[in-house]
Amino acid sequence: MVITARNPVHSVLFLILSFFTSAGIFILLNAEFIAMIMVIVYVGAVAVLFLFVVMMLDISFANLRKGALRVAPIGFAVGAVIVTELYLTYQTWTLKVSVPDTFSRQRHALPDPSVTSNTQALGQLMYTDYVLPFQLAGMILLVAMIGAIVLTLRFRPGVKRQNVSDQVSRKPSDAMEIRKITSGSGV
Repeated sequence: MVITARNPVHSVLFLILSFFTSAGIFILLNAEFIAMIMVIVYVGAVAVLFLFVVMMLDISFANLRKGALRVAPIGFAVGAVIVTELYLTYQTWTLKVSVPDTFSRQRHALPDPSVTSNTQALGQLMYTDYVLPFQLAGMILLVAMIGAIVLTLRFRPGVKRQNVSDQVSRKPSDAMEIRKITSGSGV
């Protein structure tokens, strides 16, 4: 329904429903941390952002549908190729019993599941063995966020802007006046 719904707002709502459904599947697999991250990140941020963008844009969807019919055969051909690749991959899938040495660089033994929860085990692994990639991913996201802000920042004439240096350097005497009021002389 995310793809086939005619109304884009309904598509985004179906996307939110699919995120909740996948979070429920993760709960059934005892991966509660991934389920909560799925709800918080995808439903809480991405899907709501999509919903606001779709609702704020004034797009003529009738014109978009007219152009989509022209490229529909190419889309069906690409979809058929992808389905064929998935089918062939599924037919040739074999399960490896042993893990190659290049992937078995585990520094610590696996924690006991009866003592350690999934979230605690994931945190221990992420902040001990994979602390450098975790920090690098954070830095990449920070740079991407700053880049997005810089690219979308526009200065328009006639719009009041906050000047922090003027606010910090302001003297209290410029902003307030102290008056002596005698008792009983009020309004």
